[in-house]
Amino acid sequence: MTIRVLLADDQALLRSAFRVLVDSEPDMEVVGEASDGAEAVRLAKEQRADVVLMDIRMPGTDGLAATRMISADPSLAQVRVVILTTFEVDDYVVQSLRAGASGFLGKGSEPDELLAAIRIAAGGEALLSPAATKGLIARFLAQGDHADDGRDPARAERLDALTGREREVLVQVAGGHSNDEIAERLEVSPLTVKTHVNRAMSKLGARDRAQLVVIAYESGLVRPRVE
Repeated sequence: MTIRVLLADDQALLRSAFRVLVDSEPDMEVVGEASDGAEAVRLAKEQRADVVLMDIRMPGTDGLAATRMISADPSLAQVRVVILTTFEVDDYVVQSLRAGASGFLGKGSEPDELLAAIRIAAGGEALLSPAATKGLIARFLAQGDHADDGRDPARAERLDALTGREREVLVQVAGGHSNDEIAERLEVSPLTVKTHVNRAMSKLGARDRAQLVVIAYESGLVRPRVE
């Protein structure tokens, strides 16, 4: 399958560079370009995009608002958003994850990293750039707009729907571990882990693994590490 990519950035030069890079790959194609968030949402619908490379800071409707709109639209449930940002240590990053983004990547990343990010997001995996440590994300989540300890009571209540094993798997997902790694840690098969992850996503209304990470911290199931 060809991954359909939408580019959303207010700088035409960057969009052109991204287009050349993406279109050079046999399994990808750029299906549209947007210079603001509103246009990105419209084109995501019209062009049936799989992945949107979304800049945060754009005039008018910014990338954060556009990500929320895409996440909230049932007709765009298959769309994955990868946030592109100049500042990786930024509260906007966590706001983006809360808004429904699958992850983020610095604009200074290598071309191979960007292409890998597109494939990871298209596959439904969580994407956090190497510069974004789990500890950093955890601290931002804990300092967000919920209670002082980062706990969201509504999220915590939804965890009651999970089985004990699903909770165990969720903790491992929040730790950034792959299905194979979780399988080894819990001494089960990768297929069993995948089943638990999918069931947890369904019960918690998560779009992908990135959202499971957010829920794990906001519910208080996983506590942030202060380093």
